[in-house]
Amino acid sequence: MKYQYYPGCSLEATALEYNLSTRAVMATLGAELIEIEDWTCCGASAAHSTSYLLSLALPARNLAIAEKNDAVTDILVPCSACYLNLKRVEEKTRSEPETLEKVNSILNENQLQINGRIHVRHLLDVIVNDLGPETICNNLKRALTGFRIAPYYGCQCLRPYVVFDDPEDPRSMEPLIQAAGAQVHQWNMGGKCCGASHMNTKMDVGLELVAAILQDAKGADAIVTVCPMCQMNLEAYQQKISRRQNENLHMTVLYLPQLIGLALGLTEKDLRLDLNLSITDSFRKKIRDVVTISLNFSSS
Repeated sequence: MKYQYYPGCSLEATALEYNLSTRAVMATLGAELIEIEDWTCCGASAAHSTSYLLSLALPARNLAIAEKNDAVTDILVPCSACYLNLKRVEEKTRSEPETLEKVNSILNENQLQINGRIHVRHLLDVIVNDLGPETICNNLKRALTGFRIAPYYGCQCLRPYVVFDDPEDPRSMEPLIQAAGAQVHQWNMGGKCCGASHMNTKMDVGLELVAAILQDAKGADAIVTVCPMCQMNLEAYQQKISRRQNENLHMTVLYLPQLIGLALGLTEKDLRLDLNLSITDSFRKKIRDVVTISLNFSSS
């Protein structure tokens, strides 16, 4: 299995652990990632406020470069914001001939062109539908028995393009969590917004939204995410939110490949858990206990 790989800007900086754990897990599960040569920023959440056409041209450039690879037509994108931006261009240039013409007129300046051969796919979509929970089970090295995990999807991998899950009742992470040997925390916040960039522009709104998510996750050992913005919001403001709510809302927050990687026997160093901001002492102790049990079992 081969995929072109678009890491995006966050995964080379604040979400480096998402990048490295994704690469490690996909390699362990037998998938090859081919990083798109000379990829550039997709525009993130800022380009559309400057120019609508710019917000299309930036991700389009990456799709056009990817089209040069005739053998691999699926692009794997871990970042939900990047996924949404690239997916939007894929959909609009296929359904709107006038948009395709405008975008290609810009790309032609650099001898690039979109022809509609590339499929943009979120990491979660690929793990669920191409690899599947059975692949995780077949490569399981340490079952995460006794862990209760809250799957958090956020907005952008689910909306507005309904590709691989129900945006109002997402469930795609659940079989993956169960395949890792863990239990799914039953809650109704998986597809709720974390506030996204409002945490910078309207912090009170963002803090209120994240507080509701953390409160509903109580009883879980960890929240698992697939979005760098969601991860940052859920991790970085726990102290502030705990003080505001007058309750302890500290919670471990992992990226999905970090959780899967632990079950596959990858080390904390492989998965760069040292870069996470909110791993609790109780979670680390449970991981060490699981590692000890698996080592004793393998040596017996």
